[in-house]
Amino acid sequence: MQVRRAWSEELPACADLYVKVLRETFTWLPPERHQRDDFLRAARDEEIYVAVEDGRILGLAGFYRPQDFLHSLYVTERGRGVGKALLDHVCAVAGGPLSLKVQAPNARAQAFYKREGFICTEEGRDPGSDVDWMRLVRPKCAAKS
Repeated sequence: MQVRRAWSEELPACADLYVKVLRETFTWLPPERHQRDDFLRAARDEEIYVAVEDGRILGLAGFYRPQDFLHSLYVTERGRGVGKALLDHVCAVAGGPLSLKVQAPNARAQAFYKREGFICTEEGRDPGSDVDWMRLVRPKCAAKS
């Protein structure tokens, strides 16, 4: 498996992966709420990294460098180390502590990030939303060995 910056021609496939994983995972939200255009719009301002194996994109990470913010981390095959590889790659390129927001109902993601050294620094809810979130920070953002 290789982790690298996504090529521009891969962004549509990344958008499809984004929608597929969100619709399968975020079961507390209506599936139609997740749209390809949301990913493509965010990708204009973010660095998109992909985990690729045998020409297939197994996962992606969207990184907003000005704030060292991990906007998205989605994988198609769990339990293979894809998410960890992407996270470690983003941490290696981040300029400081890495932060992210995870939705409160997403217990699987919270457990993953806790194992990877993230701590909760804030909880809240965005205006107009009906889903709480938690801000997590990895104070020492360097790939763990």
